[in-house]
Amino acid sequence: MAAEHLLPGPPPSLADFRLEAGGERGSGSSERTGGSRGLRMAKFLSQDQINEYKECFSLYDKQQRGKIKATDLMVAMRCLGASPTPGEVQRHLQTHGIDGNGELDFSTFLTIMHMQIKQEDPKKEILLAMLMADKEKKGYIMASDLRSKLTSLGEKLTHKEVDDLFREAGIEPNGKVKYDEFIHKITLPGQDY
Repeated sequence: MAAEHLLPGPPPSLADFRLEAGGERGSGSSERTGGSRGLRMAKFLSQDQINEYKECFSLYDKQQRGKIKATDLMVAMRCLGASPTPGEVQRHLQTHGIDGNGELDFSTFLTIMHMQIKQEDPKKEILLAMLMADKEKKGYIMASDLRSKLTSLGEKLTHKEVDDLFREAGIEPNGKVKYDEFIHKITLPGQDY
C-alpha cells in the first residue's frame, strides 16, 4: 500500500509544528507563531518530541549549519525510534527534491519524521497483516496460522518468542485469535518498573 493512501493532504510545513524559542535557526517569528495555523500545530508533534528530534538532528549537523546530509537521514531516524527501509528513506528524499548527496534542514527532517511515524502505526500494520491472513474475513485467525506466519515471515520470531507472546496475550495454542483483542493486548505500553 502506497504511503500517499495512508496520509491524506500535503505534507506539513515547519509552520505546522510547534517551534518556540531555541527552535530552527533563521526562522522568522511569524513562522513560529503561525497565526490561525497555531491551533493546528500541536496535533502533529509535541514540544518534547520536537526537542528530542532537534537534539538528534544537531548531532548529525556536524558543521552547525542547520542541515544534515541525506546520507545520515536513515541513521538519525532510527536513533529516534523510527524504522524506515532504505526505499522509504529514498522516497522521503525524492518527495522533498533532495538527491542522495544533498542536505536537508530541520523543517524537512520534522516533516519526514512525522510522515514516517504516521505510516509506522503498529496497530495498523498488525491489522493489515492479520486481514491478509484471514481470507474468509471472519474477524479471527487460528493461533496455529498466526504462529506459522510469525515464525516464517518478516522479522521471524522463534517458537519460544511466539509462546511468550501467546501467553502474554492469553491465547490458547489451538484457539482462535480475534484481531481487535490481540492488537489491543500486544500494543499496550509495557510496564514501567
